Amino acid sequence: MKKAFGHSPAGRLLGVRFSAPGRASYATNPEDSRGRYWPEQESPTRTCYQRDRDRLIHSAAFRRLKHKTQVFVEHEGDYYRTRLTHSLEVSQIARTIARDLGLDEDLAEALSLAHDFGHPPFGHAGEAALDACMKDYGGFDHNAQALSLVTRLEHRYAAFDGLNLTWETLEGLVKHNGPLTGGEGDLPAAIAEFPWDLELLSHAGPEAQVAALSDDIAYVNHDIDDGLRAGLFAPGDLFDVPLAGPIFARVTAEHPGLELGRLIGEATRGLLGEMVGDVLAETRARLRGADPQSASDIRALPTPVAAFSEALLPNLLELKAFLFRRMYRHPKVTDVMGRAQQLLIDLFAAYMAKPALMPPDWVRSADRITEAETARAVCDYIAGMTDAYAQAEYKRMFHMEFRL
Repeated sequence: MKKAFGHSPAGRLLGVRFSAPGRASYATNPEDSRGRYWPEQESPTRTCYQRDRDRLIHSAAFRRLKHKTQVFVEHEGDYYRTRLTHSLEVSQIARTIARDLGLDEDLAEALSLAHDFGHPPFGHAGEAALDACMKDYGGFDHNAQALSLVTRLEHRYAAFDGLNLTWETLEGLVKHNGPLTGGEGDLPAAIAEFPWDLELLSHAGPEAQVAALSDDIAYVNHDIDDGLRAGLFAPGDLFDVPLAGPIFARVTAEHPGLELGRLIGEATRGLLGEMVGDVLAETRARLRGADPQSASDIRALPTPVAAFSEALLPNLLELKAFLFRRMYRHPKVTDVMGRAQQLLIDLFAAYMAKPALMPPDWVRSADRITEAETARAVCDYIAGMTDAYAQAEYKRMFHMEFRL
């Protein structure tokens, strides 16, 4: 492991120390990185977090996000968000927040782009199906799968498996939703057995916290957009829903007869602005109260520094509950996802019965001593599939179309 560098603060601005132009003292500093698991010569033109971001963008896992379900399966229309477009929207929001707070934008972007790497085909329905298939073999967790992808399953470099990302990126990828306080037996094996201490009991660094909030902001706004365009609910259905309702009602009153696309765009930009503004105000207040002098200070705090305010959070939870009822549990969504789950269950059973049905590299991975190791290899293979590839594999193996 690379030894960390020291650095000296470069000055003060508005009472906050900066270790580099535009960077707050509590930001994660690339010069202080704990390095990479496999020692490498760092780039002369990029910081270590820029390099992590670039490696993620060039990975196979990132490209596959283009054809993985967010809410709607790809064949239902090419307008709706995929995991890739969702991740890009998250990264835009995270960079905006990180820049305003003086954090490391590149680390925030890297974590945003990678936060959904571990999702299998067909979204959360696919995750539930694989978790059921793996119930006797350690289960399935998308954050643990993301760690496996970037440390083991990506094969791009001659000297090591994975992408050899920095400690800070790996930590943020695993802990962006908060500390992992379960005992070792309760943690997914990919996390519990990882040979580098990611300090699972502490909060992640500030950039990871920002990425997690940006995920919430992005998906609430774009799911409203996609749900309205899919006809799952109408703008008027939102009027009585906290947070989004007042904004949609105001835009509708100010612009009678406005076409749907303009109404959605005008209202969601207002909602985005309100949510981002709330995060910035609440996070600044928490930073003033805690007065952290480093990213390590932020990790050691008992609560996150990046957060929604107590005034906004209950309204956000009600808005999410509306989306759950009217969108995620709408028959148009659940019927397709139920069939998609059966597709993955059938694939898993077929590969377990005959691992040779997988490509040669995966056959070697599945040729393990124990049944559990074979199951994990099969699970890894299925989790990496896109929606379309899973359907194509089903047709190849069962000689019939699987109608979603």
